[in-house]
Amino acid sequence: MKILAIETSCDETSIALVKCGGGLKSPKFQVLKNIVSSQIAVHRPFGGVVPNLAKREHLKNLPKIFKTLNPKPSTSTSLRLSEPNGLNPDYIAATVGPGLEPALWTGINFTEELSKKLNKPLIGVNHMEGHLYSCFLPKKTAEISNSKFLISKKNTKTLYPKPSTLNPKIKFPAVALIVSGGHTILLNMKSITKWTKLGETLDDAAGEAFDKVARMLKLPYPGGPEIQKLAARGNPDAIKFPRPLLNPKNVKDVYNFSFSGLKTSVLYYLRDHSQENYSSLNPLRSSSDSLASPRRLAQHSGGRAKPAVEVSEKNNFLANVAASFQKAVIDVLTQKTLRAAKEFKAKSVLLCGGVSANRALRETLKLTTFDLKLNFVVPDYEYNTDNAAMIAAAAYINLLQKKKKGLQLVANGNLTL
Repeated sequence: MKILAIETSCDETSIALVKCGGGLKSPKFQVLKNIVSSQIAVHRPFGGVVPNLAKREHLKNLPKIFKTLNPKPSTSTSLRLSEPNGLNPDYIAATVGPGLEPALWTGINFTEELSKKLNKPLIGVNHMEGHLYSCFLPKKTAEISNSKFLISKKNTKTLYPKPSTLNPKIKFPAVALIVSGGHTILLNMKSITKWTKLGETLDDAAGEAFDKVARMLKLPYPGGPEIQKLAARGNPDAIKFPRPLLNPKNVKDVYNFSFSGLKTSVLYYLRDHSQENYSSLNPLRSSSDSLASPRRLAQHSGGRAKPAVEVSEKNNFLANVAASFQKAVIDVLTQKTLRAAKEFKAKSVLLCGGVSANRALRETLKLTTFDLKLNFVVPDYEYNTDNAAMIAAAAYINLLQKKKKGLQLVANGNLTL
């Protein structure tokens, strides 16, 4: 079965063609095409994604990507595939939410037009399910469980076969951490289709906190990769930022997250310790999405950060802030995930979503799961951020569950998992 998928939930336009097979116990995917067009350059001057600009770019990029994707495109402007060796998918899938509704509608409308021209059935997909099932997409290196880690050093040839044909082997029960710009969710998975939501963010998502702290540090958009680069030059133990909800008083918050207080703690630290007037470094004052109140800070983050070392040079100062902030986020994500893995006797830990591209987070979880002899699964970097291949994978899993219609093809910016 081949699925043509379209992803336009935010600022990446993507179309993919994925060959799918196998059952729910062992689905197999072969990504034939996965083209992603980024809008970073368009949104960077504004410091974030502008919905109307995102919509405009999707409308412009979708036809271009489709023509690139089709191995034998027609010379006409029609989207029709008349060639026998064309894409010829069995289903066409589109992201319906969550995301920016103006952006979502561009993908949905384009998908509906394709469906009419190709006479193929449609299926709507939850974007967050796409991130979750990105863990099942093929990897360029063999998926090695931590129990075989030592063997891999002795015999790399057998453990690293040719790329693009390898599908991860995920053992259940599993704990999945989905971390993106808009969501931070922890799941207990009994199987590929049965899971329980253990917790989620109560305010800012981890990726959102990265972006906002990056703006405080006057780093360009997108903030996550910029924080990572700056943090690589800093001391992660320089500043003792709080770890929100790491050991909550309320049992209900054991697996919930809160990053608003941490973000505010960074703001206060910059205000109190920056060598220049911090009012010029504070782009969030005029934002409608204001920072957390001192009361929330006291409730969720345990107060202001305490400086552990003296910093003098501005470059070191900013690098230390970035490194210490990043470590605080990673500590919370890692410790809550491992706590869940122990409690629910997980055999695998899954990491997915845009923030899973953060190298420090990947390495920390890899090392800590190794200590617990857990199988650690994270998608290749090309499938961390938004892409259509993961939407095709989610569509196939839905089809295996006999959800042939999937979700309604109506944009829902607040769709939940």
